[in-house]
Amino acid sequence: MQSIKGSCLCGAVRYSGNAEPVFTGVCHCNDCQKFSGSAFAIVVAVPESAISVTGNLTTFTKNGDSGKPIERRFCPKCGSAVADVASAMPGVLMIAAGTLDDASWVKPGAQLYCDREQAWVHLGGEMARFPKMPPPREAASAAQ
Repeated sequence: MQSIKGSCLCGAVRYSGNAEPVFTGVCHCNDCQKFSGSAFAIVVAVPESAISVTGNLTTFTKNGDSGKPIERRFCPKCGSAVADVASAMPGVLMIAAGTLDDASWVKPGAQLYCDREQAWVHLGGEMARFPKMPPPREAASAAQ
């Protein structure tokens, strides 16, 4: 069981829990690029029920490529992207890996939406690559 603890930049929002990640991956979709302010987002997906949050998060919701809503949760004080919840993956909380207190154990197993990857991005490692979002079981198997 992995101990998962982290916070936003200003510390007004903290989260903690113990859970085995459902998957850990890199997402190159346009929404993740905009939400992270970078070329991609690295997420650690865990059962939402395993994580407790202190402090208030603001939520922005819009439909993702699946046509289903995705909630982007962030700190209203400092603006840090903290987590995502996608209707396409009920019960799963995708934590922004950069908010972890200790991210040394994070090892992404898959890259998603590689059809939107920035041309100058070349990530090493042996990650599975998907042009879009694969079926949940295939994504979870590849990204563990």
